[in-house]
Amino acid sequence: MLCGACLTQAPHYASARAAMLYDDASRKLILGFKHGDRTYAARALAVWMHRAAGDFIAQVDALVPVPLHRWRLFSRRYNQSALLAQHVGELAGKPVLPDILRRIRATPSQGHRKRKERQENVRGAFAVSNPAAVEGKTLVLIDDVLTTGATVEECARVLLKAAQNRFMS
Repeated sequence: MLCGACLTQAPHYASARAAMLYDDASRKLILGFKHGDRTYAARALAVWMHRAAGDFIAQVDALVPVPLHRWRLFSRRYNQSALLAQHVGELAGKPVLPDILRRIRATPSQGHRKRKERQENVRGAFAVSNPAAVEGKTLVLIDDVLTTGATVEECARVLLKAAQNRFMS
């Protein structure tokens, strides 16, 4: 099924899955994990993500976490998406490529921004460090929260462009 936004403009990714709805009930859990050093939650969240992926995870080659900019990583001390990817990778028996995608530009928080503002905020913020490593691969992007899809969309666009440019070279 396609959502209304995807019907209007198809995303660069084939599908998206969520382990839970991001709402008042889940917000405290997710924000505690993301900003409150509650890294112990990563394993349980990854189990839910793995379950939400279903049979589709068996068809992928590798997992790619959405990267943080180095300054945000320095202040937070961990990348929550990388922690999730590591645990999902273990559960699925899939490799994780934590350094393939890099955040090359620091971006303000996406919170409290509308869809267009989020898209503009992340445009040009990512790069692929090794295009040969993504060529011909089916990848799963792992992020902690999917709201408008702007971050995942930009990551997918950059990964696809890198693979196509590598293929065309």
